[in-house]
Amino acid sequence: MRKLQCAKDEASLAPWAGRGNPHFHETFCRITAINVKRGLVGTDERRDVMAETGVLTAHDLAKRQREISVAEFFTKNRHLLGFDNPKRALLSAVKEAVDNSLDACEEARILPTVEVAVRQLAEDRFVIKVRDNGPGILKSQVPRIFGKLLYGSKFHRLRMARGQQGIGISAAGMYGQLTTAKPTTVISRCSASKPAYKCQLFIDSRTNEPKVVAEEEIQWDIERGTEVEIELLARYQKGRQSVDEYLYETFLANPHLTLRYQPPEGEPVSYERITEKLPAQPKEIRPHPYGVELGALLEIAERTKARNVKTFLMTEFCRVSERVATELLQKAGLPDTLRPSRLKRPEGEKLIEAIAQTKIMAPPSDCIVPIGEQYLQSTLESLVKADFYTAVTRSPSVYRGNPFLVEAALAYGGELPLDEPARVLRFANRVPLLYQQSACAITRSIATTVWKSYGVQQPGGSLPVGPLLIAVHIASVWVPFTSESKEAIAHYDEIIKEMKLALQECGRRLGRHIRKGRREAEAQRKRSYIEKYIPHIGIALRELLDLSEEQERRVCTRLGELLERSRS
Repeated sequence: MRKLQCAKDEASLAPWAGRGNPHFHETFCRITAINVKRGLVGTDERRDVMAETGVLTAHDLAKRQREISVAEFFTKNRHLLGFDNPKRALLSAVKEAVDNSLDACEEARILPTVEVAVRQLAEDRFVIKVRDNGPGILKSQVPRIFGKLLYGSKFHRLRMARGQQGIGISAAGMYGQLTTAKPTTVISRCSASKPAYKCQLFIDSRTNEPKVVAEEEIQWDIERGTEVEIELLARYQKGRQSVDEYLYETFLANPHLTLRYQPPEGEPVSYERITEKLPAQPKEIRPHPYGVELGALLEIAERTKARNVKTFLMTEFCRVSERVATELLQKAGLPDTLRPSRLKRPEGEKLIEAIAQTKIMAPPSDCIVPIGEQYLQSTLESLVKADFYTAVTRSPSVYRGNPFLVEAALAYGGELPLDEPARVLRFANRVPLLYQQSACAITRSIATTVWKSYGVQQPGGSLPVGPLLIAVHIASVWVPFTSESKEAIAHYDEIIKEMKLALQECGRRLGRHIRKGRREAEAQRKRSYIEKYIPHIGIALRELLDLSEEQERRVCTRLGELLERSRS
């Protein structure tokens, strides 16, 4: 009986013989399942036959499913974090360490002094060491900060900061561990009265947890601060996308910073702070209603401690007064006494529509801190030799409920190259952006500004050409980067508009300077032309009026004085 049934099955499969044929797989699975129910084929035999033919069941596929940690994901996708090649990896590691140092110092209200050393061990192996004079890190927090991805204090706070996601410095250590199998070394000291804590750690990529391999208390010649050392596979190369350029631009955006740098080759470089005044401390704000989406609104309503929806709107969002909350609820047709936890999708949609129809004051701007026109221009003057400098700081604006502010500065003439495209310096929250320039909203804003109106050459749809340096800085509680590597700003219409307005103001000032220079050059040309013929006029007058040589000299002197007076 069993042989007869199997023969019939083979006859059914004959028309679609071949493992690559989907009809073969479909028919095979159906027949095998029926035969299991009939008792003609055992479960183990069925599994053996299906494995032999390459057919998998849902149970087989389910066994292959497993959870991956964020560390394991970024280990395989390190290019997303800026570690896609050895040259960029060196820059990214230094960048993340310096950004953390500056954030820590400013939050503790300490004038930052940062020391950076890059030492070459072999052709493609380097050690980076970054030390700061910040507040230090508690012993219990060191492993998590340096050995756990997505661990930090800035992600859930709406205030301006360089770091946002808690990935950077731990990702740098993970890259070093991956390419050299060496641990990250951290030394930190919180007080002069206590010894420093030193530890060496790895990241367990399967669990995204730190693994400390050595720790001790040591004597350290620094009273307070943190030092991180990472050995990694890298390549050092000077240029516009190098560690040297990053540190140069970091000082430009942070005039309160003292920075000392020891490159792999050559003499040490030192940048001394040009102001003793720390930037104002940005304040934390609550989300603005204009930036909230339906899912986020319902999630906030579910975890709020407010007892009614009116109090919920007033306590969980900024710029929502009692009057605004009442107006929103009236437009949405919701009672004041409704509990936030009972807000469901229909009520949430009505509330979102009411928010869009209601005029709400823009969020406060004390959560962002600009560099400032004065400091931006004076730093440019100290680093670039040019004939003209200017800087503009725009008033704060909003995108998706997030406050932001744009600053622009430029230098023109002097030692800047004449026949090259303008040099562009891009900054976000005082951090230089050196990669993905063509994908950035800053580049697009510069390219779409009509620079010909200000006397600067510009090929169609591209950067202006001439002795020009342009710097643009965006400060925001949440900078919309295009990727986790934080190298380019997304093309939001509101952001591009503000950037273009700042650039246009700088352009108008530059245009006045260029036109003034051209007028002066034209006046000088005419003056030199007239001065050339004054002696001939003196000779002619002497011959016509029979003047003496002394009288001729007085006439020429008088004509020169009249020419100078008319020019002034």
